Amino acid sequence: MKYIDLENQKDLNQPTLDENSLFSFRCHPGISCFNHCCHHLNLFLYPYDVIRLKNRLGIPSNEFLDRHVDVVIREGSFFPDVLLTMSEAVNHPCPLLTETGCGVYEDRPDACRMFPLEQGMMYETASKTSRPVYFFRPPEFCMGRHENSTWSPRSWIQDQCAKMHNDMTIRWSEVLRLFQENPWGNEGPEGPKAKMAFMAAYNIDEFRNFIFNSSFLKRYKIPSSALNRARTDDAELLHIGFAWIKRFLWDISTPLIQPKR
Repeated sequence: MKYIDLENQKDLNQPTLDENSLFSFRCHPGISCFNHCCHHLNLFLYPYDVIRLKNRLGIPSNEFLDRHVDVVIREGSFFPDVLLTMSEAVNHPCPLLTETGCGVYEDRPDACRMFPLEQGMMYETASKTSRPVYFFRPPEFCMGRHENSTWSPRSWIQDQCAKMHNDMTIRWSEVLRLFQENPWGNEGPEGPKAKMAFMAAYNIDEFRNFIFNSSFLKRYKIPSSALNRARTDDAELLHIGFAWIKRFLWDISTPLIQPKR
């Protein structure tokens, strides 16, 4: 997810697409570059991606994080990036790739689902509004961009069943924007606050345990309908996780989490 500030013109040096702009693309097994894009990846995983993948693999979120991701903090960032760990095999393929293609296709991450598009959020600081924008960025080796199928971002999202992923990624981007400032203080990005925030975003099963088996619900109110769904619905719980990060780190009030009086 790329963040663009309308007041920072250097962020606008690459052409963007709106939801109705047109581009040509088709990927299929008969194309010479089929699956080439699934090697040597820096594949960023967003919180909803982890939910879909850990459920697809049938393992808890902490096991998925231990076995399948690299967590890195880039210079100048205050929240870590989560990347899928590539295989050590020749050309470092995605570990979820099979001889016939993606082995988790129905639950593939947002970045894979949107390829060859990248989604960004364009923010207007003055009005505090935002809107999605898109970048058409297939790699040079991609032959799919020369195929004769025409799409708009809107039709591509529908065809790839990407709306839920997009919506969840946009919600996550709203949280990430807050990390333009350092919230950790002297603790640093590996202290207790950081561990709590990372759990709420990425370790959804541990976060469920925290919500339901600690003193949390004695101190905070969550609407009963949302709370009941969150017992079994990871996406619903993730909404609560995003709200908790906002309140826990920045004391931002949200309807989902209110302190008990």
